[in-house]
Amino acid sequence: MSMLASWLGAPPPDAAVEITPDLVSAARVEPRGGELAVSAYAMEPLPAGALVASLTSQNIVDRSAVAEVVRVVLSRVGGRAARVALVIPDLAARVTLVRFDTIPSRRDDLDQLMRWQLRKSAPFPIDEACLSFTPGAQEAGGGGEFMVVLARRDIVREYEGVCGEAGAHAGLVDLATLSVVNLFLATGRAPAGDWLVVYMRPEYTSIAIMRGEDMIFFRNRPKSDEASLADLVHQTAMYYEDRLSGYGFERILLGGGGRIPGAVELARRSLEGRLGTAVEPIDPGAIVGLSDRISLTDDAMDMLAPLSGILLRAITSRRGSRGQPTGTAVHV
Repeated sequence: MSMLASWLGAPPPDAAVEITPDLVSAARVEPRGGELAVSAYAMEPLPAGALVASLTSQNIVDRSAVAEVVRVVLSRVGGRAARVALVIPDLAARVTLVRFDTIPSRRDDLDQLMRWQLRKSAPFPIDEACLSFTPGAQEAGGGGEFMVVLARRDIVREYEGVCGEAGAHAGLVDLATLSVVNLFLATGRAPAGDWLVVYMRPEYTSIAIMRGEDMIFFRNRPKSDEASLADLVHQTAMYYEDRLSGYGFERILLGGGGRIPGAVELARRSLEGRLGTAVEPIDPGAIVGLSDRISLTDDAMDMLAPLSGILLRAITSRRGSRGQPTGTAVHV
């Protein structure tokens, strides 16, 4: 990934922070019995209207209020979090898949080719973009696909800036749903076949289809979209079968709706009825382990999935994990 090398050459993050339009959350992990476990977490609501997630316009409306909540949340997870991994809303960036028949051998040439390919479809000038890409399925003839994350540089700086005002340096930035996917990749829990991730937030729903460790589809729909979740997933499943040579999902994972009482259960029933397949909750406690003093409510499970995913991605990537994390690694 374009900016990951400098991050991996530095100490691992002290904590992870997620900033959403309605709250800020943070978590720490620590070694326990040869594994990593969540040792502390905290969350605090944001004032209404302090943050509005957007791809093309200012996100952080009340900078001082957001920075103060970040400071409070970090203080509650203990210690001094000088370096943090930062999760931002999916709506603040665009995820797309790009395929090339021939892949340049030089990194700079590949970066320029990516920017040239995306310049017409980007919703802002490409020279204003943070762009990160991860290799996907590669072809014997030299071609291959990449998952690309595109965000406006000044918007990423808004999120980094409030962390800085709270006394923490955000060395790694990723999106919520990609961090959830990395929860499975970084721990070797990714199925060998195809698997579907549905991640709901009050402001949007994102859907990712993975083929083993490679992303083959990503779709994000804001809350204003009138299509129901079941219809959205059904359309995705039809596209998967018709255009992606889909032969069935080994696992279907659903999460992110803990802040809305009953949302996950209602969505699970709807998806199982439409797809005719069992739908599993995204349970970070079953993957990373928890300290004895932590219990998982629906809100905590919702919150810890992306936080654990980005922390494990950063730590296991430094150790040379077998999985290839997917996502953006931007530092501007």
